[in-house]
Amino acid sequence: MSRKPARRKSAAKRSAKVAAPRARDAARKSPSTERIGTDRRPSTERQTERKEVRQGVQMVVVDEDNEGQRVDNFLLAQLRGLPKSIIYRVVRKGEVRVNKGRVKPDTRLKAGDQVRIPPVTIKEKPTQVEPGARVQGVMEAAVVFENEQMLVVNKPSGIAVHGGSGLSFGLIEVLRSARPESRFLELVHRLDRDTSGLVMVAKKRSALRFLQDELRHKRIRKHYHALVSGHWSEAVKRVKAPLLRYEMPNGERRVKVDDAGKESLTLFRCLQRYEGYSLVEASPVTGRTHQIRVHCTCEGHPIAGDDKYMDDVSLKAFRAVGGQRLMLHARALEFSLPVTGEPMRLEAPYDDAFADVLKILEARNRNQ
Repeated sequence: MSRKPARRKSAAKRSAKVAAPRARDAARKSPSTERIGTDRRPSTERQTERKEVRQGVQMVVVDEDNEGQRVDNFLLAQLRGLPKSIIYRVVRKGEVRVNKGRVKPDTRLKAGDQVRIPPVTIKEKPTQVEPGARVQGVMEAAVVFENEQMLVVNKPSGIAVHGGSGLSFGLIEVLRSARPESRFLELVHRLDRDTSGLVMVAKKRSALRFLQDELRHKRIRKHYHALVSGHWSEAVKRVKAPLLRYEMPNGERRVKVDDAGKESLTLFRCLQRYEGYSLVEASPVTGRTHQIRVHCTCEGHPIAGDDKYMDDVSLKAFRAVGGQRLMLHARALEFSLPVTGEPMRLEAPYDDAFADVLKILEARNRNQ
């Protein structure tokens, strides 16, 4: 008689063991267990929720600023967000007309040309964070030169030149928000986020083409000031070392000297020596990613505050001095103005964080 209840108890245990995982599975699937505000559906499903906007036929007259532009690039600018494959398809099918005639993607446009853009469906852009009035004011105050063709900004350290990679906005998005009446604002070149100094921005497409052509032909000279670790040798006037981009295990991108890399050349001049540091002028002849930072490091003098290429002990010592930022500043630009060809040289002052470190080091020199 005592065995029967035992068997029933054993069956109950087995039933409970089976029911427990089922209950857990149900709990996982239950909407009440989902974190509030979290959308766990596949990204493709979420993307389909973006509204689609149907645009009718557009007749656009090419202005002088767009003269010489290829048809495909013109359409990419006019139909932002539309995949390239669709743009090439409508051109190939003859739906895009210039002066009522069929064209090819590489056809060059002339001022006064009338371009027919066919009806297309474009996905509505997601709502983006708008830069606030304070950051707009900071960027406007950083403009050191401006005319009808271009402007030059003394970019603060810590601000990226454009949004992306987790950043809602950068320098160019701030300028566009601060100047809603501007039809065209594009970066001519770039600076690392933690590097401060001069950045050129084109206000017309013709100016962008001119300045980028000047860069390609190495007719624009850039001069950086960098505070490096150790005493820079007067004998080191140039560093020519090929640079190769690579990816760390965590996905971070870095650059190293490698024979398989691209040819890179930087000219150097020592400006001042301090206790444990040197202030150098670096003038890159080529324009590779992290070029000055890696060329300094390969000479045994990493840039102070560089958390990518400076060793931990040296970085800690720099922090003890009062260093708060990467000590690399795009100090000067030499270039010719678009349209007039007038030669220009612009210089940008250091920010307080850069200048304060130099004052501390100068005081050390006086006390020696």
